[in-house]
Amino acid sequence: MNESNTLWTKKFTAILIMAFFFFISLQMLTTGFPTFITDVKQNPTQAGLMTTVFMIAAIITRPFISYFIEKVNVRVMSMIALVFTAFTIALSYGHDSVGYLLFLRFLHGIGFGIMSTVLATMATKKIPLARLGEGVGYYSLATSVGTSSAPMFAIAFIQLWSFNSLLIISVVLSVIVFVIAFFMKAPKQADAVKTTPVKSSKTKIAFKDYLFDKNALLPCLLAAFFTISLGGVMSFLQPLGKEASIEGAVPLFFLVMAIFMTVIRPISGRVFDSMGHKVILYPAVTSGVIGLFLLFIAQNTVTLLIAGAFYGLAYGTITPSLQAIAVGLVSKEKQGTANAMYYSGMDIGMAIGSTGLGILASYTNYHAIFAFSILFLVALILIYTLVFVKGESNSKA
Repeated sequence: MNESNTLWTKKFTAILIMAFFFFISLQMLTTGFPTFITDVKQNPTQAGLMTTVFMIAAIITRPFISYFIEKVNVRVMSMIALVFTAFTIALSYGHDSVGYLLFLRFLHGIGFGIMSTVLATMATKKIPLARLGEGVGYYSLATSVGTSSAPMFAIAFIQLWSFNSLLIISVVLSVIVFVIAFFMKAPKQADAVKTTPVKSSKTKIAFKDYLFDKNALLPCLLAAFFTISLGGVMSFLQPLGKEASIEGAVPLFFLVMAIFMTVIRPISGRVFDSMGHKVILYPAVTSGVIGLFLLFIAQNTVTLLIAGAFYGLAYGTITPSLQAIAVGLVSKEKQGTANAMYYSGMDIGMAIGSTGLGILASYTNYHAIFAFSILFLVALILIYTLVFVKGESNSKA
């Protein structure tokens, strides 16, 4: 195989391992904090804010990181971010003040914003252009399996031990990622230009241009529509389980979701590269709609687990496909920007979903919020059709 098309290098594998552990570490808290606050304060709005503040901090942080990531040693940046993140998580131990914990969640979000952008950019720079869909699929598999399995671990730790035990595990995982980063070699600047498809590395890009790239905007917006529903799943599935008296099955939902995501990711990535995104996005969104509808009507374990399967297939296909589209629409030098915009889009959706659906739940019930979430997937596929499908058809006419 041509070395330039080699995907599975030692560094790419190490990045996947780092991403997997880091996303488990931080996303356990995305479920853990709302669950803890719901139990202690009995207030779904305050519980949703725990996720919203976290996401807002990440959104604010990422545009600046997309600029500095091209200017500094990313290995050193990642180690500093990991120390900061572990320290602020540790400060949460033993506290139940909503105001104090919201402040710390903001700090957690800064660490998450830095690391998620750094890891994604390190990964995409190591992926050959011809295997972009497949490579991004594997990277997204690492992050999404970490994200989807994290709630299962979070709920289990809280039920078996305590919320404080969850914080300890999160810190330990951050330290593990730090150790891996410590032994990684810093990327050479030349790596960023070997496969540059559009611009030369000598091209100077202004700071404001690193903050935003209009070419990547639409996929990032579509990601936000999907993660509005994901915010509800991550923050309020445990309360839904209590509402339906199937609380014990909730961790199994996340396990099933992670399994189906793992199965579909390599397949969807290869299909993306060989046949394009139109072939996979329509069935993926349909699968997501079915999963959310099953959550809306779920009153038993079987329905809940089938919902996990359908939603896992959707999550495992939609998110890496949209990320690959966003990264593929920009030059190599702007991949950091595209990744930052993409994850910010996801975080905006999570923030809206966590708070907005939490407010809706306080007026209705936890089942109803998942029916409402279907509207955002419908909006996603309608916008996608109008811009990518009909738009491309019109341009060829």
